[in-house]
Amino acid sequence: MSQAAASIPRPLVRVNQWVIVLSVVFTWITGVYWVLAIPLVAGLLGVIFNFNPVMRVAKLFLKKSPSSYIQEDRGQQRFNQLLAVFFLLVAWVGFIFQWSIVAYVFSAMVLVAAVVAILGFCIGCFILYQWSQYQYRRRKHV
Repeated sequence: MSQAAASIPRPLVRVNQWVIVLSVVFTWITGVYWVLAIPLVAGLLGVIFNFNPVMRVAKLFLKKSPSSYIQEDRGQQRFNQLLAVFFLLVAWVGFIFQWSIVAYVFSAMVLVAAVVAILGFCIGCFILYQWSQYQYRRRKHV
């Protein structure tokens, strides 16, 4: 697998994270919960078909070659996107059925994870690393 296939330019990942943040904040301020469908559908398409329309559009605005940017691991980003899709889906369903606690808790979790990732710490990567360490220790002792 080539470097390009195994990674995603960081600016594209950041745009995706900002879309999540802005969608959640907009939903909280306006109550227009269908906006959560934007990062939800984009994330689902990315996870299922390896095509994230948010990143595809953002790619059009890159000033340099995608390979010249700092790269993010595609596997870790896929795991992070899977987590984001899950939390956005539960939040969206919560808003649809007016389950306020569910809606706000799950949207807050994805919001915090996206903001922290923008600031430089990947919660999903940490979870994936801890899971792989757990699996390794479990295999080692069997």
